[in-house]
Amino acid sequence: MSTSIADERRLLSADEYQPVVRSHYPALNELDRQELVDLVRWLRERRAKFRTQVEGRRRAKRGKAEPRAAAAAESSERGVAAKKQVFARALKRANARLDRVLTDEKRAAMGAQMAAALARKRAARVHHPSTGRRAKSGVNPIENPKGADGVPGAMVGSISQATRVAQAVRDNKGE
Repeated sequence: MSTSIADERRLLSADEYQPVVRSHYPALNELDRQELVDLVRWLRERRAKFRTQVEGRRRAKRGKAEPRAAAAAESSERGVAAKKQVFARALKRANARLDRVLTDEKRAAMGAQMAAALARKRAARVHHPSTGRRAKSGVNPIENPKGADGVPGAMVGSISQATRVAQAVRDNKGE
């Protein structure tokens, strides 16, 4: 479930709210790469801080750990969890934008490398070896001194025929 910008403003303090506002879309597209990296880093730290607080409160509620303060033990973790969700959503938006920026940079660098490779290929001298003294003479064939080991045409199928004749002779002996 998403939260509105008014809910984010209500949940966060002024110094926490300013970076979260920058993570919304018209402003997010105007950030350059370094500002975006800094924003992602800050949002990740804040999300981790509130995640740790939520986990600590849940542990204290179950009796696994001592509560840090009396007020923290009595108050619910719903507000802290909501803050964590605000930072998590802002981080998701900022990460998506950073991925697009990095992909565009990578695509541009790859395109520049491919253009440079194509320019190198086009600038290279084309190698065509000479044909020699006599053009179009081709390669002279070398005969095999052993000769062909193939079966002569008259012998093809003779073994099969001999087998058929021998079988017919055996079949006719009994009559």
